[in-house]
Amino acid sequence: MSQAASPFIQEQKFLDAFQQAIETHSFDRMIISQYKGELEHLEKMILRVISLQNQPVLSCLYRYKTQDVTKNYPLAEAVPLVQSLLAQSKQANLFTASEELQLKKNKKKAMLSSSKKAITIVNPAETQQGHDRTKHRYVDQDSYFLQPLGITDHKAQIIPSMARKWKQINKFVEIFSGALDQINQHDHALRVVDFGSGKGYLTFALYDYLAKHGQMPFVTGVELNPKMVEFCQDVAQRSDFQQLDFFQGDVRTYQPEHLDVMIALHACDVATDFAIHTGIRLNAQMIMCAPCCHKELRPQLKSPEVLKPMLQFGIHAGQQAEMLTDTIRALLLKAYGYETKVFEFVALEHTSKNKMILATKRKDYSELDQQVLAQIQALKQMYGIQKHSLELLLNDQWDQQDIGCKC
Repeated sequence: MSQAASPFIQEQKFLDAFQQAIETHSFDRMIISQYKGELEHLEKMILRVISLQNQPVLSCLYRYKTQDVTKNYPLAEAVPLVQSLLAQSKQANLFTASEELQLKKNKKKAMLSSSKKAITIVNPAETQQGHDRTKHRYVDQDSYFLQPLGITDHKAQIIPSMARKWKQINKFVEIFSGALDQINQHDHALRVVDFGSGKGYLTFALYDYLAKHGQMPFVTGVELNPKMVEFCQDVAQRSDFQQLDFFQGDVRTYQPEHLDVMIALHACDVATDFAIHTGIRLNAQMIMCAPCCHKELRPQLKSPEVLKPMLQFGIHAGQQAEMLTDTIRALLLKAYGYETKVFEFVALEHTSKNKMILATKRKDYSELDQQVLAQIQALKQMYGIQKHSLELLLNDQWDQQDIGCKC
C-alpha cells in the first residue's frame, strides 16, 4: 500500500512508526540512503538497537565510500537523530517485526509505502534442525573491512569460496565474546595482541566487534610478512579503525608492556609456547591459542609398553604427541591461575587446525598450584619427556634460539 502526500506529513508518519517500534520492542533495523547532506562520501546509514552494559542503545553504522564508522546513541535521542538524518536523505526503509515501511522523497512530495510480513507458524523442532534457518552472526556482514579482505563483494554478499573462512571468523568472535564476560575489564581501554595475524581476518573482526559494542580497544596484529603488514595497515586506515595497528615481527621481537588479551592462532610448533608465556608473564586476562605443528615432544616420547601396539601406526603416534603437548600447556595455564578449556574450534570440515586452548584469569588466584605441577611431572616421567618449551620459559630456563618455522 502506497500513499503520496506532502513530505512533512509522510515523514512524520514514518517517524511515528519508528517511535512505536522502539517503544514496543518490535524494531529490527532501519536503512537511510541517498544522503544529500554535508558529509562527503556518505552513502547510507544502518541503524539497529544493541545492548551495551545491559542497556539498550541505538547503534548507527555510517557507511562511507571507503570506510565504516559506528556511533552509539541513547534511545532517548533515537527519534531526533532519525529526524535529522531524514531531512538530509531521500530514502529510508524501516523494518519491524510485522511490516516494512519505505519512505521516498523529492522536492515536491513524499511517498510512504508499507508491506506486511507474512506470519508463519513454524515447528520449533524444524527451526532448530533446518539448514535454512537464520543464523546469528557476531560479525556484521555489511562491515566495510570484509570487502578488501576478500570475504564479501561490493554488494556485501559473501564470496562463495570464502564461506568457510566467514564461518571460522564468526565462531572465533563468538568464543571471544563469551570469554570476555568472564574476565576483569579494567578502567583502561582493552589491549589485545594477535600474534601471527596473517591477513588480519580475525584481527579486524575482533576490533570491529569491540568497537560496535561500545569499546575503544587498542588492537595490534603481529606478523612477519612485511607485505601483509603493509596491506593490513592500509585496510585499517580505509576502515577508520584508528586504534588498530600492525607490527612487523614475531613473538620474540614484539614485547608489549601491557596486555589484556593474547591471541595466537596457528602459531607453529613452540611459537605457541612463546605466545602463552608472554600472556602469562604480562598477566593477560584472556589467552586464546589454536596450536599447530606439534614437533617438540614426538622425538622425546618413550611410551609405556602396553601402548606400543596402538602407536605402531604413525597417525596415532602423532596424535599422542599433540595431545600431550597441549595437555601440558593447559595444565601449566591452570597452575598459573587460569580457568582453562580445550575444545574443537570449528568442525574439521572447515579447517584441519581446529583445536582451541582458551584460558581466562581466575579472580581468586594467589599462588602456583603445586598439585597441578605434580600432575605435569607425572606425565613427563611416564612418557620420558625431558623438556617442554613453555615449562622452560616459565622457569627462565630457555636456552635455544629457534622457535619453529612456518608450516
